[in-house]
Amino acid sequence: MATRAYILIETIVGRTAEVGAALEAMPAMKRVDIVTGPYDVIAIVEAEDLPSLGNLISDDMHSIAGIVKTVSCLSVTA
Repeated sequence: MATRAYILIETIVGRTAEVGAALEAMPAMKRVDIVTGPYDVIAIVEAEDLPSLGNLISDDMHSIAGIVKTVSCLSVTA
């Protein structure tokens, strides 16, 4: 069973649309929404397992220019 997480993303001012587009191009992304509030983007991602999810966030997502901070919320429902 895949591991699902909701990733709350803070971006550099003026780069939110670019970050959203880069995230949407990633195969593991199930949904990317640009939002208002303390975070700029909320992404739903699925990975094979927890280590794969960690690699996706730390290696792939954090290499996207314009991402300042992420907060990962793991789904605990099946």
